[in-house]
Amino acid sequence: MAACQSGGAGESASATSTGGDTEAEEDDRVIVTHSFGQLALDGYSDTQRCVQWTVNNDQHLYVQSVLLANNGALHHSNWYVVPEEEFPGEDGYFPCDDRDFTDLGAALKGSVLFAQSTQSFTDDQRFMEGAVVKVPARHKVMATVHTVNASPRAIETELRMSFELKHPSEVQTVVTPISAQYKELEIPPNARSRFTSRCDWGTSYYGAVGKEPDLKVHYILPHYHYLGERFEVRVVGGERDGELIYTLDGFNADANGKTFDPPLELPGATGFEYTCGYNNWTNKTITWGNGDGEMCVMFILGESEAMLGGTVLGDSKAVGVVDGVIEYEAPCFDIAQAKAPGQGMPTPEEIAAPLYIPPVDPADQGLPSVPPCYDSDPQATPEQPVTLDSVSKSIFAPSCTFSSCHSEIAAAGLDLSLTGAALRDELLGHTVRADTSMPLIAPGDPDGSWLYRLLSRCEPTDDSGKAVSHMPINAPFLMDDVLVAKLRAWIEAGAPNN
Repeated sequence: MAACQSGGAGESASATSTGGDTEAEEDDRVIVTHSFGQLALDGYSDTQRCVQWTVNNDQHLYVQSVLLANNGALHHSNWYVVPEEEFPGEDGYFPCDDRDFTDLGAALKGSVLFAQSTQSFTDDQRFMEGAVVKVPARHKVMATVHTVNASPRAIETELRMSFELKHPSEVQTVVTPISAQYKELEIPPNARSRFTSRCDWGTSYYGAVGKEPDLKVHYILPHYHYLGERFEVRVVGGERDGELIYTLDGFNADANGKTFDPPLELPGATGFEYTCGYNNWTNKTITWGNGDGEMCVMFILGESEAMLGGTVLGDSKAVGVVDGVIEYEAPCFDIAQAKAPGQGMPTPEEIAAPLYIPPVDPADQGLPSVPPCYDSDPQATPEQPVTLDSVSKSIFAPSCTFSSCHSEIAAAGLDLSLTGAALRDELLGHTVRADTSMPLIAPGDPDGSWLYRLLSRCEPTDDSGKAVSHMPINAPFLMDDVLVAKLRAWIEAGAPNN
């Protein structure tokens, strides 16, 4: 897809790797970064777990940006702040059921902090100046984390979360979560389809806070998986009723949150309508779930006196076919709950005091927000076996087709989901679209192969000397040296079909 070609992992690294611990940077930003440590994943594993970070903040924190970085295999994650006494246990990863931890329970006991774009390596949830999420005093960070290791080799990945702190005197609004999910998905096989639900919180909002909604949108994030091809959000009610305010085409494993600066004011609006479109090229009906399942979630952070949630629990019906796309609709079960008292604006005492910075764990001192990128070591010993089959399973599948960039709907016309002779023919016969005289693969000559250059250098350059995005796309760093060496050795051996 074209979206997979936009942006650049090298650009992401340079834009976000200047973070550190709690020191003010040249632009006066104050950033606190925490590593959740290494997480071991078995080959071909698809798992969900939870994780905790006790921030140890004696005072409230006002956070303009939450940045999450990972080393790969993080499919999606949902993050919350809850009082320290809730879901008791040690920091780090744990089975969610051991503490009866659920997304809904965390949202009701605390508040939503952050949501990750599907399969993104780095995700910066950033608001306009003056808008923040709030981490109340003595609240800890908790999350549900879904990982998928699409390769046969066991790997380790790491998560880092960074808060960009703002002084209370700079805070103009504390944003509130608004979300909805279409759980009654039955995506028909070998077909394109769209699922729409209309959430109108007018009545439940009034019941929760005793007044009509006065909504402003600061940030929108969609969530679907590899079959997703379209996402839309429209306004319900008020002066802008029916207006399309967010769209996304295709799936690109990139950070797809949109910040509205200035925030989008919605006089008289009472809700949102959201649509998820899918191209199910499989021969199976796909339902809600992790792994091979799909999802459809709208996540908004904005100005609202109530937290708003919506769910499709049933009555999803096909209502017609438009341009070959089967259209489904379902009612939204909506709920509203007044914001917790701890989610209020800063007090005069906070505004008058110096900026509070929480204690930093010694292991996090000097930690950059995003792991830095280093060129691959050309002398690295290749991981065995050095075969096309192994290159496909250990490099292409987890890093190129897992993101849907080079799968059935192939970016730049390159389909790396093929196997055997068909894959070799694709690699050797592909016409490179970049400004380079190099072929994608030059058998016997890895340094003369464009694909090897993209995978081995943080800032590969084309024939004009212009830096282009390295691979994997959207990653701020390169894959393991032993894997890049595997590709190099296979090309050196003549790029055989083995």
